[in-house]
Amino acid sequence: MASYRVAKASEYLAVTGWGIKEIKLTKKAWIFVGQSCTVLDLTPVNYTFEVQAMSAEKLPFILPAVFTIGPRTEELASLMKYAKLMSPHDKLSNHVSELVKGVIEGETRVLAASMTMEQIFKGTKEFKQEVFDKVQLELNQFGLLIYNANVKQLVDVPGHEYFSYLGQKTQMEAANQAKIDVAEAKKKGEIGSKMRMGETLQNASKIDAETKVYSTQREGEGKKEELKVRSDVKIFENKREAEIAEANADLATKKAMWAQKARMAEVEAAKAVAIREAELQKDVETKNAMTRTAKLKAELLSKATVDYDLKVQEANWQLYQNQKAAEAALYKQEKSAEGCKAGAEASFFTRQQEADGVLYAKLKEAEGLKALAEAEGTYIRSLLKELGNNYLALRDYLMIKDGTFQKIASLNADAVRGLQPKVSVWTSGGEGGDGASNASSTAMNEVAGVYRMLPPLLKTVQDQTGMLPPAWLGCLPEPQSNGVD
Repeated sequence: MASYRVAKASEYLAVTGWGIKEIKLTKKAWIFVGQSCTVLDLTPVNYTFEVQAMSAEKLPFILPAVFTIGPRTEELASLMKYAKLMSPHDKLSNHVSELVKGVIEGETRVLAASMTMEQIFKGTKEFKQEVFDKVQLELNQFGLLIYNANVKQLVDVPGHEYFSYLGQKTQMEAANQAKIDVAEAKKKGEIGSKMRMGETLQNASKIDAETKVYSTQREGEGKKEELKVRSDVKIFENKREAEIAEANADLATKKAMWAQKARMAEVEAAKAVAIREAELQKDVETKNAMTRTAKLKAELLSKATVDYDLKVQEANWQLYQNQKAAEAALYKQEKSAEGCKAGAEASFFTRQQEADGVLYAKLKEAEGLKALAEAEGTYIRSLLKELGNNYLALRDYLMIKDGTFQKIASLNADAVRGLQPKVSVWTSGGEGGDGASNASSTAMNEVAGVYRMLPPLLKTVQDQTGMLPPAWLGCLPEPQSNGVD
């Protein structure tokens, strides 16, 4: 009998059997007699592994990883592969788990063997992506897809505490760096404290100096005010004394008027004269002081004006001299340059004319030599033709004509002139004896002849050149002296 089957949202129906060529994947279908229907669960499953691998330095480590793997639902071909290869087994069975684990472990170990531990540790993201890509390539043949891959922190293999030692190294480096930072901060603090103390002392010294300057200024102002007050007091006292003197004069005048009117004129005249002299003396002193002040100011002003005018005139004169000297030097340089240019042009023109004359003379000389050579060639060709093309007769004729034979004879005579040849006669003794002895020593006579020839040869060389034979060859007898011992 037939039955109608419907798959859930996360499932597919894999129908095989009668009327179906391979596998039919559908969400709903009629299942007839002779057909088999398998429900494919497309839900991804998490697989947790601890992959033990070894880096390029042959350092073992454990890589904990969690992969979320499920069928590839976007492609029908991948679903067909999954239905054929994986549907007979439960996704949570040991078979599927071992299959996925084998693929992941193989690819992870191969990749880890090509990388150093430092590269794996620092490039965890790249390492994860490499593992993800290579495992996905292997799982494509099963129609599976990696939905998520989580690579945990690397763990040491018991007996190989690489990461522990690395962590200790990092901690020690951090502790040492902290000590260095503390020392650096302490150094900066001490330096800052000393700098602050130095700045404080500098500022205190500066304030003290400013205070002294201010106090000195205040003392000067106080002394100035004191002098002004003293001057005012002195003027007031002088005025009071003048008033007192005037009052005394009036009193004396009145007393004199009261005492004796007769003497009043004399007393008034005397007092009037004294007052007038005092006033005149005062006016004279005031005028003298003003005159001296004005004279001193005029002298200083005139001296400063004269000095300024003299310096200005001297500076103007120096500037004028420098300008004239510069203009004279410039004019001299310009004239010198013009003279050098004219001299160079004249020298160039002279040399050019001389070169043209030499060239013209050389050309004329070459033309004369060419004409002479052509004439001599014509003459020699005519002589050779007259002599019947006999080159030897032509050579002898030219040598006789040029006096070549006479020159050769003269040179040979000059070469032998002054020579004083020496003739040395050497004898080797008689060669008497019978015929038998001569026949037996024929071979030795040849050798003896060579040796007999050496002494006269060496003697001749010595007489002509003064050179002696080497010691290994022999020595000549010394000449006997004619004196008597």
